[in-house]
Amino acid sequence: MTDTAPDAVSRPETPARPGTSAPARAAMGPADDPGEVTDVLPGVPGPARPGDPPGPRAAPARPAADAEKPADAAPYGLPGKPFARGPFLWGLTAALGVLTAWGLAQALVSARGVIVLTVVAAFLAVGLNPVVEGLRRWGLGRRAAISIVFLGVIVMFGLFGLAIVPPVSQETSDFVSAVPGYVQDLLANPTIKRLDADYQILANVRDYITSGGLGATVAGGILGAGAVVLDAFFSGLTLLVLTLYFLGSLPSIREYLLRLVPASRRPRTAAIGDEILAGIGGYVAGNVLISVIAGALSWLFLTVAGAKYALALALVVAVTDLIPLVGATVGAVLVSAVGFLQSATLGIACAIFFVVYQQIENYVVYPRVMRRSVDVAPAVTVIAALFGGALLGAVGALLAIPVAAAVALILREVVLPRQARL
Repeated sequence: MTDTAPDAVSRPETPARPGTSAPARAAMGPADDPGEVTDVLPGVPGPARPGDPPGPRAAPARPAADAEKPADAAPYGLPGKPFARGPFLWGLTAALGVLTAWGLAQALVSARGVIVLTVVAAFLAVGLNPVVEGLRRWGLGRRAAISIVFLGVIVMFGLFGLAIVPPVSQETSDFVSAVPGYVQDLLANPTIKRLDADYQILANVRDYITSGGLGATVAGGILGAGAVVLDAFFSGLTLLVLTLYFLGSLPSIREYLLRLVPASRRPRTAAIGDEILAGIGGYVAGNVLISVIAGALSWLFLTVAGAKYALALALVVAVTDLIPLVGATVGAVLVSAVGFLQSATLGIACAIFFVVYQQIENYVVYPRVMRRSVDVAPAVTVIAALFGGALLGAVGALLAIPVAAAVALILREVVLPRQARL
């Protein structure tokens, strides 16, 4: 009688699975047998196996790490739903937005003077940069070229002050010296005598002078004028310093601004930016050239006509000619008025000269000088100058034309081609 192994009798054979050979099934262990179902989840009993004792199977013990965990993972309870955005929350958010916008507007208004100085300094730096680049092409370094250009600007301001201040001081001194004579002439006038007899004008004037009211008014006027002069001096000094800084760091500022543009668009942006800078520089150089021509011709005419302080009046014409549209007219009116104060013949001659010269400047000089600098339609020029003057006065009118040229270039090179592809 042949002995039989107990396992062979007690353990039934697992039915063969398709694609599994008998040697492979024999090599499999109890845990590797694909036909055997094992417990997958800890703590959950699996199905009964053949040979297991009857009765419920006990769950295995929990690991020690699980036993140490707290029963409730959120000791303060689960978070609830977020609050609904009701009318109060919307109103509070809107009020905070309005207050923020109002604060930013107040900050801009308070810093308006600084913003204008910064913009004008950047504008002057861009306008002087072509001169610096021209000196560099002659073999000078950038620092030496900037020093020469800045020294020339300071000399120009100094000459302007030397030409304007002495005549104004002399005229003021002459007027103060002539006041007693004017008073005596007024007292000898029959009409003034009759009005003084009726209304006691001289007595009221004498009481006003002796009471100290005139002294307080004059002192207040002197202090106000001194404050205006000091403010203008420090503003001019700040403008020169800012212009020097912008002129020295213009290439680095350009490179930094280009880094803010995506890399795929930098070449095109750099080309458009260089074109805008070249246009602004050409406009500033052309405007200065036109003003120099106007001042030189005015000085020559006033000298030949025998006007007093011809150089100072010519500088007034040159400075006011920098303002687009109305600057030349303002300078002509001022100089003609001074000419009428000297003599009627000189005033009429000044009026005729400036009328003729402005026609030549508008139709001959200006188109030839500005032809290569800015490409803006005449109507756009007038509208831009009006808007700039309304926003920032003379400075806005001066900046409006190159800004309009830059906007026109962007529209022509970016917006219009994109609209044509749609």
